[in-house]
Amino acid sequence: MLAIGTANPTGVVIPQDQFTDDIFRMTKTDHLTELKEKMKRICQKTGIDKRYFYLNEESVDAHPEFLDRELPSLDARIDMAATAVPKLAQCAATKAIAEWGCPATNITHLVFSTYSAWKAPSFDHQLASLLGLRPTVSRTILSLHGCYGGGRALHLDKQLAENNRGARVLVACAELTLVCFGAPDGSNLVGTALFGDGAGAVIVGAGPFSEGERPLFEMVTATQTTIPRTEHVLGMQVSGAGVDFHLGIQVPTLIGQNIKQCLVDAFGNDNVPGSWNDLFWAVHPGGRPILDNIDTVLKLEPGKLAASRHVLREYGNMSGATIVFVLDELRRRRKEMGGDNLLQEWGAMLAFGPGITIETMVLRAPPLNEN
Repeated sequence: MLAIGTANPTGVVIPQDQFTDDIFRMTKTDHLTELKEKMKRICQKTGIDKRYFYLNEESVDAHPEFLDRELPSLDARIDMAATAVPKLAQCAATKAIAEWGCPATNITHLVFSTYSAWKAPSFDHQLASLLGLRPTVSRTILSLHGCYGGGRALHLDKQLAENNRGARVLVACAELTLVCFGAPDGSNLVGTALFGDGAGAVIVGAGPFSEGERPLFEMVTATQTTIPRTEHVLGMQVSGAGVDFHLGIQVPTLIGQNIKQCLVDAFGNDNVPGSWNDLFWAVHPGGRPILDNIDTVLKLEPGKLAASRHVLREYGNMSGATIVFVLDELRRRRKEMGGDNLLQEWGAMLAFGPGITIETMVLRAPPLNEN
């Protein structure tokens, strides 16, 4: 990884402690007092302080069909996302390209991950145009991977960079909750309390490196695991009323039960560390119970998941883009709070999503004087 950029929608930042009042007012459901009290209790337990949103009260008022799952609204959501998602991705990608220090035309491959795309040509085509990439750039769109989309995109980027000499791959992840926004009901409270909007971008390349290119993290090995017979536990369904999320209460437990084997598979039996505390950790903060379970199962020391908890607190769960924010927070802490001594040399990245699918990647943080 040679550069990282992140972005959030501007203008709509909602503190978690006022989110319930805002969402019930916005969706004209204040009369559902029991449901509202339940949402408040859920929000208090999320570990989130604030979230960023693209939708505001005016845009919701302009689309009353968003509030009634019996009314068709997918076309309107797609039309809004078609402009907003690529522009948000452009903000993150522009930051990454600026940090990288090379012309955007040097990018050879583009991988775009989102759950908001249902048109062709899609967001990858639009982003390539917005950034001024070459017509020969090799584009790939990853759709509906959900919260493991960032991990899947980085896994693919690693393979592209390693198998195409001189390749410089841009991964872009951008997610907006407008495609699944709706009035709170008994089935969507947890997702409504967790998800926010954001975009992340990473420049990936294999050596030899040009002058000025500074590796941030080395992606050493990567694996993908699907937990058998869990497709009903976590998923997304597209309908005429938008995207419905299904988040089963078993998700944190199932991830905890399978995480050790995923790590062993990624490291290989001969390279498993003596203690999981010998690693630094970039974990997708799908929710506080997921992080708590990983802490418990791996017997991690306090603070090992601090970067993930910080991102959850400041941004919520931004689906596939969230892991990029965690990587950005890790490198920021390394730079500002202790240099090489802050991170162990070796680390692990974990992302989870529908399937249940677990993306696992072994990372190495090169010494700063090696960059």
